[in-house]
Amino acid sequence: MSESNYFKFTQAVIIAPLIGVILIWTVFWVELELHTNFNDYGVYPRTLKGLRGIVFSPFIHGSVEHLYNNTIPLAILTASLFYFYRDIALKVLLYGLLFSGLFTWGVGRPSYHIGASGIIYLLASFVFFKGVFSKYYRLVALSLVVVFIYGSLLWYVFPIKDGISWEGHLGGFIAGLVLAFFMKAKTPSPKKFDWERDDYDAEADEFLRHFDEDGNFIETKPEGHKEEEGSIKITYHYRTKDQKDRLPD
Repeated sequence: MSESNYFKFTQAVIIAPLIGVILIWTVFWVELELHTNFNDYGVYPRTLKGLRGIVFSPFIHGSVEHLYNNTIPLAILTASLFYFYRDIALKVLLYGLLFSGLFTWGVGRPSYHIGASGIIYLLASFVFFKGVFSKYYRLVALSLVVVFIYGSLLWYVFPIKDGISWEGHLGGFIAGLVLAFFMKAKTPSPKKFDWERDDYDAEADEFLRHFDEDGNFIETKPEGHKEEEGSIKITYHYRTKDQKDRLPD
């Protein structure tokens, strides 16, 4: 796939993050209007009822601050996913949602785990590791940008602060790493110069014919060329590396 076809803007880059942001804000608005909360629909570890939170918990937030802190990273990382990995973006979101939710359900503390932060960790982890694994310079550069902006998120996969679902963060982080390693994605083929191709024939290159195997310029003359009377003849003398080493001090 060429770079022009790979780095192609599509409507999904705008629509996907917009849908995500609208959904989480709509759910919070409904809670306010109904004077209730949907925390009971979050992930409650190791209970049958808590399994429904795997699907619903990313859309539920406990406060405006919680909602606001998740909105911008969710929008930016979702847009990045759909722009750079549009062929597998939906699969990453679906499998990542299930994996991180099940992980939280299996190892989490006995409390309701809510919020889109697990998805944010999933996206940040996937975009970072997939770029590194691809070894393609633009995707690696994207990985470095993710580290620069969201590198501090790594601390919150550990239980360093009460009231934060580090289990959900860790589940999302692990899910992103696993998906980045196993899920195949097409990467663009960078443009190669002629001398970088496997079938390149150096002997047939007109430019290289003017140099010998040591890189010295070879003076050539067209066939039938005759020296004009009174012309100045310049002779070049070169020493090979071995000859230079034998020169007296």
